[in-house]
Amino acid sequence: MTVSTPEAVVPAGGADRYVVGEAMCPYRLVLEHVTSRWGVLVLIQLLDRPYRFSELRRAIGRVSEKMLTQTLQTLERDGLVHRDAKPVIPPRVDYSLTDLGREAALQVKDLALWTERRMPDVARAREAYDEAKRA
Repeated sequence: MTVSTPEAVVPAGGADRYVVGEAMCPYRLVLEHVTSRWGVLVLIQLLDRPYRFSELRRAIGRVSEKMLTQTLQTLERDGLVHRDAKPVIPPRVDYSLTDLGREAALQVKDLALWTERRMPDVARAREAYDEAKRA
């Protein structure tokens, strides 16, 4: 199977600058951030509304403080999440999606919904695979 390079990956005037298959390609790194285990869940959760750190952590569940912090920082650096720190005591920090983040979140939400819809097919495929391996 041949995978074509999306035009958005190739910058104008520099066709060799970004190579999708290269480990350090910016396109690939952003894709890894958006589709990471916690990245997907953060983006989908923030579609609803802005969240404070602790309520986002509770809403996602089973994510450590360290991983959530790293995920939010990465998504903020990529321009997908906005961090709004209010100068009050105690400090209040709200996280929300940027326009770019909302666009990405809608894409990963569609993938998550597809996964949910197609899970019975995946389960059947797994059973068939496991049965064939046992035989």
